[in-house]
Amino acid sequence: MLRRSSIVPLIAAAVLAAAGCGTKENDLAPAACLATNTGYLRALERAPGDVRLGGSTPISGCLVPDQDGGQLANIGQEMIIAATKLNAEARQGSAAATLQLGYLIGAVSKGASSIHTDLVRRLNSAARFSESGGALSASFERAFGRGYAAGHNSG
Repeated sequence: MLRRSSIVPLIAAAVLAAAGCGTKENDLAPAACLATNTGYLRALERAPGDVRLGGSTPISGCLVPDQDGGQLANIGQEMIIAATKLNAEARQGSAAATLQLGYLIGAVSKGASSIHTDLVRRLNSAARFSESGGALSASFERAFGRGYAAGHNSG
């Protein structure tokens, strides 16, 4: 059985060890960014207005300097799935989905740094996918451009 006098140093050591094992402030995104692709899609329904995850986090805020690789992979995967779904709707003629897709890409481009280059490339590929491999329609480009500008401005 431990005495009270021996518990205090053990607790102090545990607190110091935990403090030393923490992460840097610049490597974790806000918790709202850990949303599923459905969460991103729901938030993007507000585009071209201010899109916020969890009510307050812009999509660009999900890409932080020195981002933890595992977290970046999880967030990126959900963003890519959302972009793929929006692209499918956009190719079916949904102007709203096209605008939301542009917003997502604009917001990500706004928040991205060099560590996010691969994610930006993969998102652009998902956003611009065409079954024929050809150019997307002029109406797609117009709606996408409006969304991109809004996302880059406020996303």
